[in-house]
This record gives sequence, structure tokens and C-alpha cells, in this order.
Amino acid sequence: MQDLPWIRIGTRGSPLALAQTHQIRHCLSQAHGIPEARIEVLVIRTTGDMIQDRALSEAGGKGLFTKELDTAMIDGRIDIAVHSSKDLPTTLPPEICVVGYPTREDVRDVFIGKDNQTLMALAGGARIGTASLRRAALVKRLRPDLEISLLRGNVETRLRKVQAGEVDGTMLALAGLKRLGHEASATEILSEDQFLPAIGQGAIGITARCNDLVTHQKVEAICDTKTGHALTTERAFLRILDGSCRTPIAGLARVTGGNLSFRGMILRKDGSQYFEISRDAAISQAETLGTECGRKLLERAPFDIFA
Repeated sequence: MQDLPWIRIGTRGSPLALAQTHQIRHCLSQAHGIPEARIEVLVIRTTGDMIQDRALSEAGGKGLFTKELDTAMIDGRIDIAVHSSKDLPTTLPPEICVVGYPTREDVRDVFIGKDNQTLMALAGGARIGTASLRRAALVKRLRPDLEISLLRGNVETRLRKVQAGEVDGTMLALAGLKRLGHEASATEILSEDQFLPAIGQGAIGITARCNDLVTHQKVEAICDTKTGHALTTERAFLRILDGSCRTPIAGLARVTGGNLSFRGMILRKDGSQYFEISRDAAISQAETLGTECGRKLLERAPFDIFA
């Protein structure tokens, strides 16, 4: 019995996914006094990892990074899955739920420019590589003279393509760079005011079977309440706005004491028009806050912005 896994973690195989998973493994080991050797990690390749020639919005959206992990969990091959929260669909299979989130990392985006150029200093017509509609729209909002080209692949691949001059720059999440030890690659850190983050950016989400309460107790020991309230607000906002990968959507909730502040935004893909909202509420109203902010933007924004 001593050799049986204490818990089995499913993850994607990218360097960032593995770094996040080993962070969770270490935290669980420390919190429960369990040797890391008894926490098994199973690498599962997802459809999203296999598609590199087009944007996820054209291939099926966020579920492409979670479907195979969900199947493994429902089948009983893994007990929990570790996800970048910004990749989690707003609607999960009925058997699966988000148990919680460890303390959130830095939420900001960074710009990585060839020859250390900053975003605003690039020459007109420079090419920005990204697979994110949000990042593309925010860039076009600030610099409509720049060109956007599709850039897929893991963090290291994207950094190499910038260095090779395939694009003049790209944006990545600062949290991911920190977890991989590549923080020094950032040319500049983009402010939240100008570059509102993706929903869930910087947070690791842990899912499990809804009825597996023993596993829930294990995971809850390493989860952060403030991050949970913030993500509840952000994901409620995204759910109302049909949070697929087809519309540029950004949002960030912050917890101060017993209160939440939230700012959300939707944009046209070309950055030519955007709508935003800011509201505050008590943490007990986290889901209501996100839901109401989403509904207010739905009322204000033209329908074709979601096309």
C-alpha cells in the first residue's frame, strides 16, 4: 500500500505546464507531509497541443487544452488536473469542478521585442506575433499601424522566433516567464491600465471529480481564498460574454480586505472599438459582480462585436 500513489496529477506536456504541475506537487507534498515520490504525474497530450497551424478560435476554443485531461479524470486515470486558469473553459463537464487556486502570480503581460525594442518604439508596419485575440486587439488599439501575425508554440519556441527575426515582437504572460525562469527575456512589462490581462491570467486552476471529496480536502490545503474570490468574479464575467476564443475579452478582479474591485473589457478584433466597465462589491458577491458586469457590457456593446 505504501507504494500506491497518494494522488495522481494530470497535465499537459509543455515546459510551462510541467513547471506548474511540479509546483503543485511540491506544495501538496509540503502541506501534507507526503513524499513527492508518492504524487504521480501523468503527462497527457491534448488536441490544443497538436494544433499549431491556426488560431484556437478557428479550431474549437479553450476546451482543446482540457478535453483529454477531462476524459482521463472521468475515466479514473487521474485524480486532479493542473491548468493555466486562462485556458479553462467557463463550462466544464458535469462530473468535473474547479476545486481551487493557489496564490496567484503576477497578472501582467510583457512585451518581448527583437533587439530589445519596446512596443511603442517599433517602426510602423512591424510584425507582432501572437495567437491571442485579446493581445492582438490591445496592440491594435495602441498601435493600429502594426501588423499581427499568428504565432503558436510554447514559450521557448516563441522566444526563439523573436530572436530569429520571424516577428519583431510578441507578448507573453509574466507569470509564465517567472515559472520557467525566463523573466529576463521581457523587454518591458505592460501596465494593467494599458494592457488588461486575460481572465484568470497568472492563476493555476486545479480541477477534480465533483464527488471526490477526499481529493478536494487534499487540494484545498494549498488553495488561496483571495485568488478564489477573484477568479469567481472573472469567470462569471467571461461566462456571460460567451467566453470562447472568438472575441477579445479582458478582465481583472482584485481583493482588498473584504471587498472586490473588478475591471472588464471587450474589444473589436482590430482594436478600433472597445467597451469597459469597473465595479466594486463585497467578496460575498463575487459571482454576482462578474455576472452583472458581463450583462452591462452585453447591453452596451453592438452585437456584431461578438461575431
